Amino acid sequence: MRYVVIGSSAAGINGVRELRRLAPDSGITLVSRDHSIYSRCILHQYLSGERTIERLNFAGPDFEDRYRVNWKKGRDCTAVKPEEHVVVLDGGEEVPYDKLLIATGSHTFYPPIRNLAGSKNMTGFRNLEDIDVLKEVARTCHNIVVMGSGLVGIDCTVGFLELGVKVTLIDFAGWLLNRQLDQRAARTYQNLFAARGIKQYYGVGMSEAIRDEEGNITACVLSDGRSIPCDYLVMTAGVRSNVEFLQDSGLELSRFGLVFDETGRTSDPDVYGAGDVSGLSPIWPVAVKEGMIAASNMAGVHRKMTDFFASKSTMNFLGMPSLSLGTVVPEDETYQVEIRETADSYKKIIHRNGKITGAILQGDLAYSGILQQLIARHIDVSRVKKPLFDIDYSDFFRMGENFEFYYDTEV
Repeated sequence: MRYVVIGSSAAGINGVRELRRLAPDSGITLVSRDHSIYSRCILHQYLSGERTIERLNFAGPDFEDRYRVNWKKGRDCTAVKPEEHVVVLDGGEEVPYDKLLIATGSHTFYPPIRNLAGSKNMTGFRNLEDIDVLKEVARTCHNIVVMGSGLVGIDCTVGFLELGVKVTLIDFAGWLLNRQLDQRAARTYQNLFAARGIKQYYGVGMSEAIRDEEGNITACVLSDGRSIPCDYLVMTAGVRSNVEFLQDSGLELSRFGLVFDETGRTSDPDVYGAGDVSGLSPIWPVAVKEGMIAASNMAGVHRKMTDFFASKSTMNFLGMPSLSLGTVVPEDETYQVEIRETADSYKKIIHRNGKITGAILQGDLAYSGILQQLIARHIDVSRVKKPLFDIDYSDFFRMGENFEFYYDTEV
C-alpha cells in the first residue's frame, strides 16, 4: 500500500505516526513546504527566545528514520488527480498513491483594507519565517500593531512582552479571545495586559493603512476614525485554508475548506482530510485526533471523531490559567447558566435540557476533572440535587450491582 500525506504539522505528522503503527510494511511519503517539524502553538516561545527551533520539534530529531518516511521537504503540492491517484508537485513531479491524507493547514489572510495590500512592513504569525522576521522587528520597531486578539494574536503579544516589547492590540470583536471566553473572563486578561503596558482597542476594525513613499505602513486608521502609530503590522485576525491546489480536483470544498466526515473521508473514498484544511477546527488537539482517525481509516481500522467539544481550549497567559469548552455565551434564554466567583477564580457552566453545552474555568482549574466526568458520563445536570460546583469525586464512587462506579443524581 502506498500512502501519501501532504502537510507536516499536527494532523499530518500524527497521521504518519498512526499509519506506520498500523501499516508497518507500507510505503509512506510525506510532502511539505516546511523543511522541519515544529509546533505552531508555541511559536511565541521561539519569538521570545525561550525555545530554539530544535525545541519546537514535537516529533523528535529522528522522525524520518524512526517512521521510515520518504519526506519531500520544501515542496509545494500544485494539484491532486483522484481519478489517476496522483499528487502533482512543483516542477511537475507526480507522486502516485493508493490512499492520500490532505493536512495542508491554513495561511494568513490579509483583509481588503485600503492601502494594505503590498505593504512592506507586515507579516503573519503562522510559520518559522514569520517569526524570524519578527525577531528582527522587535529590535528596531517601537510601534508594533497586532491585528486580532484570538489565540494566535495573544500568543504573539505575549512573545513580544517576553522580549520587553509593548504592542498595540486591535480587534473588531468586543473583547479579547471572544471565541473562547465570555466578557467577564476576557476582562481578567485585558486588565493583566493593560498593567503590562499593552494598549488595547476592541469593537473597532482597521479601515485604512497610511503608508509612506516606500510602501511602509506608518499608521493604522481605525473604523471609528482614530489613528494608531504603526511601524510594523502583525496580522493574526484571520486565516484561510490551504485548498487552492484542490480547485480542479473534483473533491468537495465548502466556503471554509476541504469537506470530510467524522472518519476523515472526503468525497473521494481514497482521499482523506484532517486539521485546519477544513477551516472548521483550528486548534491543535482536534487536528492531532483528526490526523490519527483519518490514518486509522486509511489503514482499514474504522474509527470516528466522537469528541463532545471540538472547541476546547486550555491557556495560561501572564500566569492566569483558563479552560473553555463549547459555546461560552448562551444563544438564547432557553439555556441555563451556573456561575461561581471568588477573589481568585471564575467558573461558569452553560446547559440546556440537562446537557452541558459550554463552560469556562479561570484561575482554578481543579474542577476540570469533575467537569469532564459530568460530560463523559452523560450526567443530566438538571437532575443534580446539589450545586454543580460542590460536586467532588466521591460523588462518582457509588458501586452498582455490576461492580461499576456511577454518579447518583439524587445526591
